Amino acid sequence: MNELAEALGRRLGAEISGLRRLTGGASRETWAFSAEPGGRLVLRRDPPGDSRPGEMAREAALLAVAREAGVPVPRLVDFSADAAVLGSPYLITEHVDGETIPRKLLREPEFEGVRPKLAAELGRVAARIHAMPPVPGLSDVDALDSLVDTYDEIGRPLPSLEIGLRWLREHRPEPAGNTVVHGDFRTGNLIIGPDGLAAVLDWELAHRGDPLEDLGWLCVKAWRFGSPHPAGGFGSRKDLLDGYAEVAGFRPDPPALHWWEVFGTLRWAVLCLHQAERHLSGRIRSVELAAVGRRVCEQEHDLLEALGFPAAPAEIAAGAASDLHGRPSAAELVEAVGEFLRTEVMPGTEGRLRFQARVAANALGIVERELRHGDAQERRHRERLAALGFATQAELARALRAGEVEPADVLPAVRAAVTDRLLVANPRRLD
Repeated sequence: MNELAEALGRRLGAEISGLRRLTGGASRETWAFSAEPGGRLVLRRDPPGDSRPGEMAREAALLAVAREAGVPVPRLVDFSADAAVLGSPYLITEHVDGETIPRKLLREPEFEGVRPKLAAELGRVAARIHAMPPVPGLSDVDALDSLVDTYDEIGRPLPSLEIGLRWLREHRPEPAGNTVVHGDFRTGNLIIGPDGLAAVLDWELAHRGDPLEDLGWLCVKAWRFGSPHPAGGFGSRKDLLDGYAEVAGFRPDPPALHWWEVFGTLRWAVLCLHQAERHLSGRIRSVELAAVGRRVCEQEHDLLEALGFPAAPAEIAAGAASDLHGRPSAAELVEAVGEFLRTEVMPGTEGRLRFQARVAANALGIVERELRHGDAQERRHRERLAALGFATQAELARALRAGEVEPADVLPAVRAAVTDRLLVANPRRLD
């Protein structure tokens, strides 16, 4: 941290104080600091050793174009694609007052007055993004084909995702246009104050494509964070589309929005697989990335629900107890360590370390539940697959891709497997 502060000081010709890494940001580091002269600033940089200079250059260009187009974004202060300057490509922006944490935005009284207005406001801002002139280097590829390519490269096929892909191919609407797409327009990437939207963040996934991709992504269930309101947790799809129409001059078709919402749910499942693979490959060792891999089943569950397939009844059966190792059992030991992280480590830390302790505690909760229920679940899983004539779910997934089996014929087994995974990864999602 001292080396980074010194490098920032040399680059900006300023005295640096208060440098701290912020929570969140699984793909990039985010740091807050003060500079004299310069004021409160924010640094975003690639993790050292995982540089993507072209993407950082495009993000810097997009921030400049967005401001000219009337999209609220932080003012760009400095940028370099040269990893030698700060250890990896980076950009520095001015600090923008407001809140990004979804739990606070969706629940705290401070934002009670602005919440009902945000769905329409986000629609208007999305329309301004889609009216932006493109910057050089933005990719322009078919969204579904690109997603399938990423999914296939990971090499972990899942039957639920194959069912979703078949539905997407069979129901794809005509494009609403070919515009700049933010690519990650959602709650958590928005700075919101008591008066409304203050800034749109994280432009690293921007590309050209169908503008409805951004609207569908905002409505993905994962980005509602437990709220019943579909548009980012703030309001209705109708309010979102009404706001969009005010600026764009046309009102998107609700069935097309639904297609992009289903697409976004499947996309987040693939991105969770991808983030976990970054950890598993050893490229970036991170408890946060590792834990994201167990969120795939949440998206499988949401995907099947969005397609009209409700959750299978949950079967909860603990494995047989063993007297070999005595008490506490492995599950009880893991439970104790998780309690230590929550009750002693988290209260005694702050910022990113506290966030990582929470992630680690949640990961231990997953391990504990798998130790308790995994044997019985694995037995049921093998029995379901054997009844269909398959040894693994990867074989079933490949058969679905090849059209050798119909989704309706295997759906009960697929749904039951997803429910079992969710009982371990996040049982509250089934409430």
